[in-house]
Amino acid sequence: MKILRALRDDGRMSIQDLSEQIGLSPTPVARRVKQLEAAGVITGYSALLDEAALGYSVSVFVSVKLDRQVDQALAQFEAAVRAFPEVVDCWLMTGNRDYLLRIVTENLAGFERFLTSDLTRLACVSSIESSIPLRRVKAGTSRAP
Repeated sequence: MKILRALRDDGRMSIQDLSEQIGLSPTPVARRVKQLEAAGVITGYSALLDEAALGYSVSVFVSVKLDRQVDQALAQFEAAVRAFPEVVDCWLMTGNRDYLLRIVTENLAGFERFLTSDLTRLACVSSIESSIPLRRVKAGTSRAP
């Protein structure tokens, strides 16, 4: 758990630094990291990007209801969503909506273009509800025990 917490906070940490932080020698730490990777607990490493600094200052949460929740419609929608660079996150949901998306664009006009040119043109989409967040209260990458 100490390894997971340390790597979650700094994925670029060297094995040497990691071993010093958790109090084990480098060889067993390296072995444990490889075991965690092989077991699928550690699924990869990435850089966290500041979307606003890259010119993408607008995030919008969009709830989508499909016309029918059957395998073909789900597969069609999910394939389309994977192809849209504006869709950063997509979750299949329970409740009165089928999907929750986080859309990231450079401005509201960009969101409107995406909405009217891409998302609403998917034949399987029945209705859409958008919410614009005011500010992020908490951000995280993953939960570790």
